[in-house]
Amino acid sequence: MREDVVAVENLRKSYETYLRRGLLRRERRTVEALRGVSFGIRRGEVFGLLGPNGAGKTTTVKILSTLLLPDSGRASILGYDVVRDAIEVRRRIGVSLTVEKGFFWKLTGRENLIYFGMLYGLDGRELRDRVQAMLEMVGLEDLGASDKLYEEYSLGMKARLSIARALLTDPEVLILDEPTLGLDPPSARLLRELLIRVAHQEGKTVLVTTHNMFEAEILCDRVAIINHGTIVAMDTVEGLKGLVSGEVTLEVIATLPARVSVDQLRAAISDVAVGRVDVEPTEEGIMIRAVISSRDKEEITQEILRKLHSLGCSVRRIEVKEPTLEDVFIELTGRGR
Repeated sequence: MREDVVAVENLRKSYETYLRRGLLRRERRTVEALRGVSFGIRRGEVFGLLGPNGAGKTTTVKILSTLLLPDSGRASILGYDVVRDAIEVRRRIGVSLTVEKGFFWKLTGRENLIYFGMLYGLDGRELRDRVQAMLEMVGLEDLGASDKLYEEYSLGMKARLSIARALLTDPEVLILDEPTLGLDPPSARLLRELLIRVAHQEGKTVLVTTHNMFEAEILCDRVAIINHGTIVAMDTVEGLKGLVSGEVTLEVIATLPARVSVDQLRAAISDVAVGRVDVEPTEEGIMIRAVISSRDKEEITQEILRKLHSLGCSVRRIEVKEPTLEDVFIELTGRGR
């Protein structure tokens, strides 16, 4: 069994806040941000932490980054406790908690990295070479932005520089809080490809928080979904999809003979579907959407096609749509209801 590079055991964290009651009166309240969070991340893995706003994602990554103390529980990185061995942990991690804060606006991207490299203990030729390598790796050199002032950077350039800073000391573990938030598609794709490369080819361990379900599907090897401070599910993306009720959606575009009504068509399909059946006209023809059992999807699909043929319908297109990670997220967190 491989030992986890990042190990989190029963983390708990609460905040004291005040709830306003009327104009002058305030009521003290305790908010439980984390309620016993546990997970592990392996070497060379991109691990996604997904959850709604306020679920506990940022609190978790701040504890792992040694920026916040837990109330109880334990977290370690490469065997070093994030509380007792905070200095050793900081030497081995690269962190990006926001793409816009922490840089000097009147310095260029290169000058910013040189400054932070000196703080990290790099100097001389090693520092210059490392900064140049990072600017090239994140694409700022290709954009001609390495020697532009930071105040002239677009959001995408700022995100690239933030990743470059996180990678500057060649850390074994990267901790990134929503690194592609607000980025245009080309910039987001470049950063995703970069993170996959440093994990799978260079063996780094990457923890990413995100709201983007599409991004999590293509980026993460495993995903944990956190809600109200608790991990409610953790698995590969495909494993999580299997949690969604064992159903898939069958979509069929067909032409409908004049002698067959929409109600007749819906009734025929409903005989074999296990869930809702929708029938609506489109420019291509009649669109039929039917929820069917994923276990028997091939047999049910064939039965539906036979029924359509018996009604005189001509099938133009057919597609089986599997559950998405977004479906899993909504079902497990209840958000959007």
